[in-house]
Amino acid sequence: MMHFDESIQMIENLEINNYKTKNLPLMEAQGYVLAEDIVADHNSPEFPTSAMDGYAIIHEDMTLGSLKIASINPAGSALKEEVIGGTCIKTFTGSLMPHGADTLIPIENVEVVGDEIVIKTEVPQGFSVREPGENYAKGQLLIPKGTKIDFPQIGVLASLNVANIEVYEKPIVAIISTGSELLELGEEQTNDAQIRSSNNYILEAIVKKYDGRALQLGCIKDDKETITQEISEALKKSDIVVTTGGVSVGDFDFVKDVIYELDCEVVFKGVRVKPGQHIMVARKDDKFIIGLPGFAYSSTVTALLYLVPLIEKLQHGISSMQSVKAKLKEPFIKRAKKAEFTACNVSLLQGEYYVDFKGKKVGSSAILTNMLGSVALLVTSEEDSSKEVGDEVTVLLFG
Repeated sequence: MMHFDESIQMIENLEINNYKTKNLPLMEAQGYVLAEDIVADHNSPEFPTSAMDGYAIIHEDMTLGSLKIASINPAGSALKEEVIGGTCIKTFTGSLMPHGADTLIPIENVEVVGDEIVIKTEVPQGFSVREPGENYAKGQLLIPKGTKIDFPQIGVLASLNVANIEVYEKPIVAIISTGSELLELGEEQTNDAQIRSSNNYILEAIVKKYDGRALQLGCIKDDKETITQEISEALKKSDIVVTTGGVSVGDFDFVKDVIYELDCEVVFKGVRVKPGQHIMVARKDDKFIIGLPGFAYSSTVTALLYLVPLIEKLQHGISSMQSVKAKLKEPFIKRAKKAEFTACNVSLLQGEYYVDFKGKKVGSSAILTNMLGSVALLVTSEEDSSKEVGDEVTVLLFG
């Protein structure tokens, strides 16, 4: 079995030969990753523009004390009048500054007396005038390729008159749970050995949370022929096939054998990690198969560690999960000479993260309820030892 860090490096080093992209209307692109650089094709604003409601003036005319109102300049109008000495033009937020004017004095700074303004409070030259290119300049790279599109990007793209945008396709993730003992939602239990399947539903939720498109294929029996057929068909319909169960060393663990028989290139099999040491990752061209363990907690953790980065890689995305430093509020006992990912409670107090294990059970990798609450994963390497109260540790936040 390989070191956990080596397995993660292998995922990072995977090269994708052909990324899938598509063109979407702007308002359908939110949540997708941009597949092209966005460069400004004009200055914004293109001309000097008023930043407030007020009066466009020649700055040196403020010494006159009062100025005649020569015209009015609503936003959007094509004003032809110029500001000449001793006059001003009433100008509104977003209006182009009239020719001749170099300063805008706000309404609050003047008093209107008949057809004149009386200046009560002076302002510096250029006040409240937006210069060309203040927002962005022509030729400026505004949004680099690989950026996830959200409301700020939508706004900037709209200001550039970008009606359609090229994005990376969200990868399709086919989900298969193997196990003759598994029951689907609503399926009637006929003997005590049967258990409810949760893995396939957890994985579907993870795929959706981290910007994949889930193809739910449900549960299948521990039958090699069936598993072979299902995985083979799933590869045709998806970019990633993720399975749970069948990767260990039991008599009915067929998934690992099927992966080999489908002529897939095995990236790695077996990692010194707890939970999930029997994790298997393989590829066929630009498609991937991830064989996860069958225990619910184990498959959840390994999906976060290995499936999520692959979903991101296939669309040039950036992980919304993040590692942070935290302080222990109670001791942590290191239980294995492996990288460990231990469910913990995380809290943020006065800008600092703290970790405790209240309500978290110690036991097998099947205790899914450990993922409830304000949960994160405490990360320790195989080189680490047990920790004491107040020790600084690394915690993985789910985002």
